[in-house]
Amino acid sequence: MKTSRYRAIEFLAIYILIPISFALNYSIWIKLSIGLIGFVYIILVLLKVENQKFKLAKQLQWKLFWKETFLKLAIIVLLTTFFVWKTDAQTLFSVVFNKPKLWVFILFIYTFFSVYPQELVYRTFYFHRYNSFFTNKILFIFLNAILFSLAHLFFRNVLVLILTFLGGLLFAITYKKTKSTILVSIEHAIYGCWLFTVGMGEMLGFPT
Repeated sequence: MKTSRYRAIEFLAIYILIPISFALNYSIWIKLSIGLIGFVYIILVLLKVENQKFKLAKQLQWKLFWKETFLKLAIIVLLTTFFVWKTDAQTLFSVVFNKPKLWVFILFIYTFFSVYPQELVYRTFYFHRYNSFFTNKILFIFLNAILFSLAHLFFRNVLVLILTFLGGLLFAITYKKTKSTILVSIEHAIYGCWLFTVGMGEMLGFPT
């Protein structure tokens, strides 16, 4: 399972073939089954092959992380608020005001059952499993963002692909700096929850 050929086939299946297949029309139950089997495989490889431990790393630079994250969030807030106001002002913060219980429920479900698994797959597994394939680390991060965007191909929305590519860049850079799944998951959750809050949830598959 550690040979280059095996990992190359694994990479192709997990990050290219499966995401593209999810954009095709076939049973949602088959898609869920493929996703679940793939996720269990990734967890097992992380634990048994890559010898990763799911625990909070010591000496994390929390102050620097929060400073950088909120600085980026401020920029995102300004840009996305303006975008929603200009394109569909009626949806601006509509979920918060009209369906506050749904808003809280979705933020909880999204943070714990969507964000963390995504970061395990697209940051933790990717960085530990395929880092040795690339001598150019900028290319490695850029490719990660492309693959993360590809994972959202099933939305069939160009803006979603652009947003997830940019998000993928931010998350990959954060993981490269911190080596922490927890920190990058927190960052991912903050930005994703904001997009739902500001009124871009329907585009990203949130119930509204």
